[in-house]
Amino acid sequence: MKVILAIDSFKGCLTSVEANQAAAEGIRSIFPDAEIIEIPVSDGGEGFIDAFHAAIGGKLVELAVKDPLMRPVTARYLLKGETAVIEIAQASGLTLLTKEERNPMVATSYGTGQMVADAVRRGAKHIIVGLGGSATSDAGIGMLRALIDNFARHPGNPAGKSLGIWDDVEELRDVRFTIASDVNNPLCGMQGAAHVFAPQKGATPEMVSQLDERARKFADISARHFGFDRSQNPGAGAAGGLGYAFMQYMDADYKSGIQLLLDTVGFSNIAKDADFIVTGEGSADRQTLMGKLPMGILEQSGTVPVYLIAGRVNDRDVLLQAGFERVECINPPGTPLEEALQKEVAQRNIIKTLQTCMLQQD
Repeated sequence: MKVILAIDSFKGCLTSVEANQAAAEGIRSIFPDAEIIEIPVSDGGEGFIDAFHAAIGGKLVELAVKDPLMRPVTARYLLKGETAVIEIAQASGLTLLTKEERNPMVATSYGTGQMVADAVRRGAKHIIVGLGGSATSDAGIGMLRALIDNFARHPGNPAGKSLGIWDDVEELRDVRFTIASDVNNPLCGMQGAAHVFAPQKGATPEMVSQLDERARKFADISARHFGFDRSQNPGAGAAGGLGYAFMQYMDADYKSGIQLLLDTVGFSNIAKDADFIVTGEGSADRQTLMGKLPMGILEQSGTVPVYLIAGRVNDRDVLLQAGFERVECINPPGTPLEEALQKEVAQRNIIKTLQTCMLQQD
């Protein structure tokens, strides 16, 4: 028996590696001779650099940067030859702030720009950026300011009317950028970064309107300077508008985070002779089908059955109709959320869920 494990992190509970390990333990307790291949996965958020590190190797670089409130924090990114992989949550992530500190009116993506600058100085020519878990909604202005502070010959404010300063940033001209996300939202409007994502980052309704207007003005100024506008491109609204800044200013390619990772590891080829695949996420419902990680796994599974496990499951029939062979909630009915989020509980429940699946298969 050959089994592929590619389970997303259970946010605030288990990493992808830990979830895969628990599933493997459950399978081996029933089928000790099973060939199990564990693939750490991420769609651009938590665990993105670890997933790529497992896939391509390289070294993890640590550096001191600024967090969303411009406080010192240590961040990591992956460097392999001339390729760098950056997880923006390392410097600009929501998890770096307490609930009381969340305020997207002041949170900045400056630290992400510092990571990009460091990677460029170390010789990176292709930078892959995972856009997940951000605390910011600054349309990438903070990130651009950091790059200008590091590289521009005539420093200035990228949000101002004189954007000619950007033309001085020669170091970035030969660097190719790929941004990875599962978000297809534009920068502005009712489906944009502020309206859809800023409330979970601490924005009040009034703040949402102000953030949207701020992003719109920045996009208008940028479009007049460059002669093109990418604010409505799919993914421009990712990470509070960082997607827009990378596309508008760095001509970045936009790709599905999970598809980019699966292509990198050669997932289709690895899985083609598997008996089944196990994927999962913290909460599975009809939104899973809208480009989230398990759907990316399903799309590359070919004819191999895919089991979906999750800490919470809704719309089971919809998920089964989409093509998942099984859809299993790891938590018994009535489990309190506080208990379900405990690491040991989640690991134990994943083990039990896979044991049950294997016994039924047997």
